[in-house]
Amino acid sequence: PVTMRPAETRMGSGKGSPEFWVAVVKPGRIIYEIAGVSEEVAREAMRLAANKFPIKLKFISREGEKV
Repeated sequence: PVTMRPAETRMGSGKGSPEFWVAVVKPGRIIYEIAGVSEEVAREAMRLAANKFPIKLKFISREGEKV
């Protein structure tokens, strides 16, 4: 969680209240895996899900395996 304190607050009296949560995702990290559906359905699902993320996502598949 990222905490923030109001502007012009005196020092001391602990940390501020949690403002929002963050998750650090490094480049190249696999975020989600799908199995048991056709690649066409998986691509469409990932295309719709990618719109919800604030980062650029890329669809990858294993060679020689059904996705």
